[in-house]
Amino acid sequence: MKRLTCLLLFPAALTTWVACDLLPTPGEPGSFESLFDGKSLRGWEGDTRFFRIGDGAIIAGTLERPIPHNVFLASKRAFDDFDLRFEARLLGKGHNAGVQFRSERIPGNHEMIGYQCDIGKWSKGLIWGLLYDESRRRRMLDEPEQEPLVKAVNQDGWNHLRVLATGPRVQIWVNDFPTVDYTETDPSVEPRGRLGLQIHGGPPAECHYRNIRIRRLKPASPALQE
Repeated sequence: MKRLTCLLLFPAALTTWVACDLLPTPGEPGSFESLFDGKSLRGWEGDTRFFRIGDGAIIAGTLERPIPHNVFLASKRAFDDFDLRFEARLLGKGHNAGVQFRSERIPGNHEMIGYQCDIGKWSKGLIWGLLYDESRRRRMLDEPEQEPLVKAVNQDGWNHLRVLATGPRVQIWVNDFPTVDYTETDPSVEPRGRLGLQIHGGPPAECHYRNIRIRRLKPASPALQE
């Protein structure tokens, strides 16, 4: 935990130094609740043709056939400010997945709208930990330099990701490497919403998600009925 030393003055000219806790650093888990029990999709909703459980992970997509379009497994709860941690790995010919946050489903559509912590690669390089605005502005909102990102990402295995959303500010880390520090300036963007595990439409691919846990920094929005 990061600490800030603060000087406090008390009556009778008594001066003392105390430590003031700040938000957890990327490497410290803090107090979290699990969003995945390792054996079921309890707490999530979506098209189960594209989501299943295997080896303690949620597996999105398939290696047997192309993915017809973007598919999302959405949380039944919505969240305000939070500290989200999860692990992910990407397999197959497809190279695109991600985790939605402060998002919602689009009625009558397979898409979600909102922020996405991207996973995979595109023509410009790796997109692990990039911030994409899904179905809204449809562009990357912040991008790190590629060289240190390539060094930080394990493209053949599991990666640890962290998304810290506090007010208008969004920060993302991949394996403790800071990829995004973005502050939203559009007041119309809702600072709350649901999470969503995505597999992108395209060639056969699987994204495995595990150890999904969240620390709520403000009270969560009301749960949807399970």
